[in-house]
Amino acid sequence: VRKMRASVCVLGPMLARKGEAFVSLPGGCVIGDRPIDLHLRGLEALGAEVEVKGGDIRVSAPQGLKGAKVNMRGQYGSTVLGTDNVMMAAVFAEGTTIIESAAAEPEVEDLATFLNALGARIEGAGTRKIVIHGVESLSGAEHEVIPDRIEAGTFMIAGMIAGDGVVLENVRSDHLSSLIDSLKGSGHMVEVEDSGTIRVSASTEPQANEVTTQPYPGFPTDMQAQMCAMYVTTPGISVITETVFPNRFMHVPELNRMGANINLKDSMAVIRGVDQLSAAPVMASDLRASAALVLAALGADGTTEINRLYHIDRGYENIDQKLRSLGAELHRVNE
Repeated sequence: VRKMRASVCVLGPMLARKGEAFVSLPGGCVIGDRPIDLHLRGLEALGAEVEVKGGDIRVSAPQGLKGAKVNMRGQYGSTVLGTDNVMMAAVFAEGTTIIESAAAEPEVEDLATFLNALGARIEGAGTRKIVIHGVESLSGAEHEVIPDRIEAGTFMIAGMIAGDGVVLENVRSDHLSSLIDSLKGSGHMVEVEDSGTIRVSASTEPQANEVTTQPYPGFPTDMQAQMCAMYVTTPGISVITETVFPNRFMHVPELNRMGANINLKDSMAVIRGVDQLSAAPVMASDLRASAALVLAALGADGTTEINRLYHIDRGYENIDQKLRSLGAELHRVNE
């Protein structure tokens, strides 16, 4: 679990069920400061004792968890995993827990829907205030997980860069509103059908644009790198401001190696569109940077070699096969 960002999410459920939990500090992508202090502070508010020693975390609640008021707002906004963690722990806490400044992402709402199907009593998920009434037990249920909005968004941009467009099925367009607005603002065509189908096609005269990442329902930070990959060949000057993870620009030097013209200033990327990217050996630093480099390579002249691509498999299932089905020429070589 040291390599898995989501490892910290077992803290809440294990603490609630077993009265204690012991895990390693989470790993995952190196994209800046992502402390888990809000997770631990939330669990402490429910009555847990927390000990961080070396690279390990131990939490315990020998007297059980008690409902409390918890604020999940951090320096750069609400924490999604922190909200999930406290919400799961609070399901078995005695009394009522109120999570204020909760993350409102669709994934939080979907988790609450699943927990309620199991017998939990959660209200307000998907808003900034979540109320959890503790229960004594849960039972089995069936649940269909919502479509991955970031994977869908990544393929939407792939269609823009490749130029031929793409049709996505079984997606939730209401979870992609900010991305759709940004693509339309850049001149691209996006058609949404009631059946859960989105059709996108690239404009012959794309326009520069400005994008600022924000917590949901704002533009997702997990789509920032992919937008960079699209704007590097969009005429004019585009500006992307990162407010969630201000240091999340490790893909920029690699895109510049391919001929992009991106200047960084604090948490802002100023992108001057070039006519064409050129193939180059590049290195992926994290999950979304990996996706951005793959997207950029689709439109680059020549054959691009991307090293450390294993990051991408944590967020995309069979992305190489899916891109090949759309006509991309790529293959994976064991590192």
